[in-house]
Amino acid sequence: MNAIKLLGTGRHVPSRCLTNDDLSRMVDTSDQWIRERTGIVTRYLCGEGEGNTSSALAAAKTAMERAGVGPQDIGVCVAATFTADHATPSLACELHQLLGFAETTPAFDVNAACTGFLHALETARCLLAAGRLRAPCALVVGSEALSRITDFTDRSTCVLFGDGAAAAVIRLTDDAPYACVLGARGDTQILRAGGAGEMDRFIHMDGPAVFRFAVDAVPKCIDAVLSQAGMTLSQVDHVICHQANSRIIDYVVRRLKAPPEKFYKNMDRYGNTSAASIPIALDELLEKGLARQGQIALCVGFGAGLTWGGALLKL
Repeated sequence: MNAIKLLGTGRHVPSRCLTNDDLSRMVDTSDQWIRERTGIVTRYLCGEGEGNTSSALAAAKTAMERAGVGPQDIGVCVAATFTADHATPSLACELHQLLGFAETTPAFDVNAACTGFLHALETARCLLAAGRLRAPCALVVGSEALSRITDFTDRSTCVLFGDGAAAAVIRLTDDAPYACVLGARGDTQILRAGGAGEMDRFIHMDGPAVFRFAVDAVPKCIDAVLSQAGMTLSQVDHVICHQANSRIIDYVVRRLKAPPEKFYKNMDRYGNTSAASIPIALDELLEKGLARQGQIALCVGFGAGLTWGGALLKL
């Protein structure tokens, strides 16, 4: 199987930082309440002149610069999002134009909610492996502007979400382990967003049901990825979970009897950024030197759909 080589990553968050104290002046909540139940302290929201595309573009430029590639090296662009600035053209097509990709470079979006980046990563890998693209690299982006569909009068959801983007440039290699597991279960009642009606356009979530789903799906997904790779958790250097809630990650750690330090957390700074959360965490790990080239990372997510997925790759 063709594995993934990670050439470069990048991230970007918009300019407006919204703290828990800010939210306490908007809805009936408090910094302590939010911290204790979610682990979130701050999140970033798009301000005037900012949007999904601008965040994604900044992240993509950083990833390409760090990877040492130009537009001529990108064979496909896949963006994971469900909050693109336009229904069409896709976010990926907007990036295609802004980054100057060749007309023979396909570009499209995928929507698997918070699992989107993993779906996009595997889609890009399969297209590279097919051997029909004009260039050897893929640009994979996870980007969201969730503030557009967040009801800031609903304290059960508005405390959770933030805007942001991250990107990765990948190419194929046979000199690395790789495994990927993706799944879905159609269920529109637990978590949904973006309906046609005025109220339906906001995020609606059954918090306890999401928690029950996540703490069941994430450990099972981790086990399935490790089984496919023929590895154990002790051989993995970093586990990067979707950054939805610190309690979910803590529960998964206890269920797997795993060392907590192996599970990275950064939701305290960004909140839940959906498809951007895993690549933001991955980029932050690498930039801070907490993860090193050659180490093994296992990324795992869950989201609306319901969807889930995991991917094991060598950094």
